[in-house]
Amino acid sequence: MSTTTTTHSDATVRGPSQGLPVGTLVAGCFAVCLAQIALAMPATLNGLFQQDLHPIGSQLTWISDAFLLPVTVLELTFGVLGDLFGRKRLLVGGGALLVVGEAVAAASGGIHMLWAGQIIAGLGAAALFPTSLAVIAAGTHTARDRARAITMWAAALSSGGFVAPVLGGITGNYGSWRWAFVVVTALALISTVLSQLLAQNSSAPEGRSLDLAGQITIGVGMFALLYAVIQGPTDGWTATPVVIAYVVAAVFIGLFLVAERRAASPLLRLDLFTNRAFAVASFVAVVGMFSYLGTAYATSIRLGPIQHQSPLRGSFAFILLNCWTLLLMPLISRLLERVSARWVLGSGLALMAAGDFAAATLSVDDRALTSLILPIGLVGIGFALTVSSITATAVNTVEVHYAGMASASTSLLRDFGFTLGPAVIGAIALSHAADEFNRKLAASGLGAQVKAAAGQVAAEGGPLAVNSVPPTSPPGGAAPLALEALGNGYTIGYVVCGIAALACCLLSLVALRGKGGEEQTKAGITEEQQPSAA
Repeated sequence: MSTTTTTHSDATVRGPSQGLPVGTLVAGCFAVCLAQIALAMPATLNGLFQQDLHPIGSQLTWISDAFLLPVTVLELTFGVLGDLFGRKRLLVGGGALLVVGEAVAAASGGIHMLWAGQIIAGLGAAALFPTSLAVIAAGTHTARDRARAITMWAAALSSGGFVAPVLGGITGNYGSWRWAFVVVTALALISTVLSQLLAQNSSAPEGRSLDLAGQITIGVGMFALLYAVIQGPTDGWTATPVVIAYVVAAVFIGLFLVAERRAASPLLRLDLFTNRAFAVASFVAVVGMFSYLGTAYATSIRLGPIQHQSPLRGSFAFILLNCWTLLLMPLISRLLERVSARWVLGSGLALMAAGDFAAATLSVDDRALTSLILPIGLVGIGFALTVSSITATAVNTVEVHYAGMASASTSLLRDFGFTLGPAVIGAIALSHAADEFNRKLAASGLGAQVKAAAGQVAAEGGPLAVNSVPPTSPPGGAAPLALEALGNGYTIGYVVCGIAALACCLLSLVALRGKGGEEQTKAGITEEQQPSAA
């Protein structure tokens, strides 16, 4: 039985034996690796951002989330655009936007210009994440080939997380955080050229069109929700702008659901979620990835702004988090072919939970990198198992015609979880740290001294700002109180991440039980399910 794949730029007819074009695989994997480097790199530089730009309140969190917000809000739209106009164009355009955004960030003279660069770069990554997966998935024709291709894509994704801390550590240690953005600019140029020269175009325009009502409602709703979560600790959870943001989020997400039910060509087919395996994978993509990036963010703040360790030393933890997908790629590929994905998902999430609970036992005064090997290593191994099985479960359990939509939905949900990680963990940790610090500061009688010496920065920046003051300065006497409060705050952050991962583990093992879940997540898409003409 032959299959055909039609592209916009040219039409090609291929049999299943031809497999995925190597050029397309290279371009797609390099693109997602680049996008992940751009996403993960700022986390390794938080200590330098704190020292050079002196962010206060939630400004440090917004450096990461300024990138993640457009990724989260626009991934569904870019998935549709790729289906309509060709995925190769999205790969090239996304790379070009990353070039511009990273260059703006490198040239920034203050935190607001850095945010602007991160937003532009995030637009590029929003195109690259779903499109890189869709262009690879569209070029495969059997469950075995797709499982292997998805594993390689996931390995490239994690490779970006592996390269990012090394890049940030070296440039931050021996140069400046600006040089990290310069290097990513060069990598984005290379990715753009590779996509233009090597990638084979593919599309699935049948029955697809832009859903403006869906895009507007989900865009406003997601932005309002993330704004409320990030600004809550700084402005106060009952502050008028935060309350209004939550109301706007609820209203517009509700309107999005209504719009998708009525749309002739919806941005997201809600009936995809009647597929139990897809629905479970979607939930785990949000909560599980929240746990993962929340752990990464907590570790970044612990090593950088709290313990003031160098970016090069801090990169050690991020290498531990991301090296395992590469090392375990052959094993994961075989597991996805032979074992139900619920066992792979459950095992990965259980390891993540164990790692988080172990990290919560570490003292904030413990600066030995060897102490991180067990807890962060467990989270990294768990993530390697989880990210591949989530993607395979979501994409392999829908019709090939909806591969672009499913991959875009998976990418959106995964990166929404990524965006929530720093926002929620930062909010919980800093809120608890600020309450504890202010309480102990008042009891110590140092409150007036700190405010007089450090002024607005200490008053608005809280324990994170005070912890950055040299011990010889007048407010330095309060620094030990700030250090202890921050340590306790981020310990709670690790515990929250562990609980989230454990809950997803139990859900995966229970909800994917039975004939339907087992067969869907193990078999994926069989050759009989392949269309005769895509």
